Amino acid sequence: MSLLERLAALTASRGRGVLFTVIEGDDVGANVLVLDSGETFGEGPADVLRAASELMREGRNRLLTLVDGSRVFAEVYGPPPRLLVYGAVDLAEALCVAAKLQGWTAIVADARGAFATRERIPSADELIVAWPEQAFARVKPDHRTAVVVLTHDDRFDVPALVAALAGPAFYVGALGSRRNQERRRELLREAGVAEVDYDRIMGPCGLDIGAETQEATALSILAEIHAVRTGREGGFLKHARQRIHVESD
Repeated sequence: MSLLERLAALTASRGRGVLFTVIEGDDVGANVLVLDSGETFGEGPADVLRAASELMREGRNRLLTLVDGSRVFAEVYGPPPRLLVYGAVDLAEALCVAAKLQGWTAIVADARGAFATRERIPSADELIVAWPEQAFARVKPDHRTAVVVLTHDDRFDVPALVAALAGPAFYVGALGSRRNQERRRELLREAGVAEVDYDRIMGPCGLDIGAETQEATALSILAEIHAVRTGREGGFLKHARQRIHVESD
């Protein structure tokens, strides 16, 4: 099977892999496809192969500069990132819409069956009626999953955050005022959450854009999630001192 045939099969199956393409250097145009199984197709610099696992874990494209000065574009293939929202409140629908505009998979869970319905949350790819422990066990958040907790009810928020912090989700956000965040901190401490783990929580979640509607709030939260995923702080590009486009060596 040729590299292009294998790439087509990978895309169709939504399997994981990285396509490396040399864009500057002695071997411009050379390609090598690395699958998550370690299988390779094509020929390319050996240096890039060691980066494949980390790139697949992160799930985003990168521009790499090799020791010899060659530059390689790494294009990551695989399932889209996931957004898990616990709390089927009105904001959950707006978050699903915003996430799906980015090509993400949107999952909403709530223990309250009257809330987690298609009539209320039509844009969710999956609706789960379950308490937090069961919902998180079913979804199994990974390094490509962002979690947002929205219920405003400690019966749900606290166990949902405990479950989220027990896994490798790259983002854990919680709605609520600063006063509520401090109260929640005490409850999580009582539940056995270490301070270093609590500090992973983005709460109140979202960037400060003056959001006053559900849609604007969803935009602010998704923008913060994207900033965390790409290692940025958010803010005005006009005032940025780092490169506008992410580049990794």
